[in-house]
Amino acid sequence: MERAITGLLIVVGIIHILPITGFLGLNQLNQLYDIDLADSNLEILMRHRAILFGLLGAFICYAGFVPALQPLAFIAGFISIGSFIFLAVSVGDYNGAIQRVVYADYVAAVCLIIAIILFFIRTTR
Repeated sequence: MERAITGLLIVVGIIHILPITGFLGLNQLNQLYDIDLADSNLEILMRHRAILFGLLGAFICYAGFVPALQPLAFIAGFISIGSFIFLAVSVGDYNGAIQRVVYADYVAAVCLIIAIILFFIRTTR
């Protein structure tokens, strides 16, 4: 059961780590999100966002190996995933690249739900 929780959190962590390539520049951001970042202010924000996602993903992966941190990883993951899905649904009219991010977040949400169930089964034994 512990390995399953670890594996699920690693999947969620990797989904969050993947956008870190956006830190490298405009080409990578365009490949990730298919958006035009002509404004340098928006470029700075998006590249910084890439680093923050990398940090969050690294923490979630690490928490997979440290049971005491897993509840915090569950919360942080759901805040991240839930807020993005909420924004995508409420704003709407997004492109195919953003749709792929939404799908990835659905996968991450399912992984988190399963990990939480396993976590509670493990702790109630």
